Amino acid sequence: MTQPPATAKKSVQLSGVVVAESAVSSIDPDAGVLMYRGYDIADLAERSTYEDTAYLLLHGELPSGAEREAFARELAERDLPAATVGLIDGSASSATPMDMLRTAASTLSFGAAGQGATDRDSGLTAATRLIAQLPTAIARHHRRRQGLEPVDPDASLGYSENFLAMLTGKSPSERAARIFDIAMILHAEHEMNASTFTARVVAGTGGDLTAAVVAAIAALSGPLHGGANTAAMELFERWGSPEATPAAVRSMLGNKEKLYGFGHPLYRAYDPRAVILKHLSEELSANRDGPNWYAITDAAERTVFDEKGLFPNVDLYSASVYRYLGIPTDLFTPVFAASRTAGWAAHVLEQHADNKIIRPSAAYVGEPRRAYPT
Repeated sequence: MTQPPATAKKSVQLSGVVVAESAVSSIDPDAGVLMYRGYDIADLAERSTYEDTAYLLLHGELPSGAEREAFARELAERDLPAATVGLIDGSASSATPMDMLRTAASTLSFGAAGQGATDRDSGLTAATRLIAQLPTAIARHHRRRQGLEPVDPDASLGYSENFLAMLTGKSPSERAARIFDIAMILHAEHEMNASTFTARVVAGTGGDLTAAVVAAIAALSGPLHGGANTAAMELFERWGSPEATPAAVRSMLGNKEKLYGFGHPLYRAYDPRAVILKHLSEELSANRDGPNWYAITDAAERTVFDEKGLFPNVDLYSASVYRYLGIPTDLFTPVFAASRTAGWAAHVLEQHADNKIIRPSAAYVGEPRRAYPT
């Protein structure tokens, strides 16, 4: 593959450079198609659940009836160990949700069987533990920082219904739980993105699955990656109404300010996840009081396309979907991380199965060799 000269400026480093072979997911950037293990994301969003999708990512196939029941029992083990509870309760007033989540993820492996191991069985155990318990950590931290008592996880509930109940203290409607489940499916995996690459780099050094996921959470935290939907929501709040949005967007474009939720390093068509999330946002906006977040987002989408020809990415409409579901803005990225844990884990398992350390090179552009001054 021909590489650009060392002095070339690129907005996305390593764009187009293949760093691994993977059977986890694939993207057709021209057709706007995303597949997990060969299944179109649109089919999974319509017919699957987050639990089944997580199983698919980890194991390569959708579960049978018996496998589904066994996996559901594993994912129902949502109670946090004492070390994690102590960390969350002690930092509720000072730690940001993402700082808490990154640190809490580390504590989940304290004293656990297979800690530090990189064999597949140990990795699957760690992956299931993280998928099950990270939502509990997010909900507990949120309620503690509000001065509210945490809501214990309910093993009889599915992943999405249980999380919303722990977060809000109220049983969600069946439709709200399903919409959240779809959003989690859409965020569960996305090929070799920045956080997944980070996870595979850590796995490549021989780090265990928990270590790799902790590093991935850190990589996800930035506004150019997982924090983009939080940044997009802050823009919608600033604009305030669909009527004011076009002028505000044009002003930002004219000032070369960053607009979050638009464009993608890969897709040259409409992000297939954004297609689904847009419909869900529109559905949730019906008969609502307060700002019409869907209409604001739609106005922004139309203006950016007219001015720049850019399509929305997953972050644009996920922001309003999360807001309509009652999720606070600064929890958007932690929720993203909880969902993406399944995809990260699948890549780590793949990396560990045929491991080679990932060690790229850099083009040196500093001073030439020189003598030390006397």
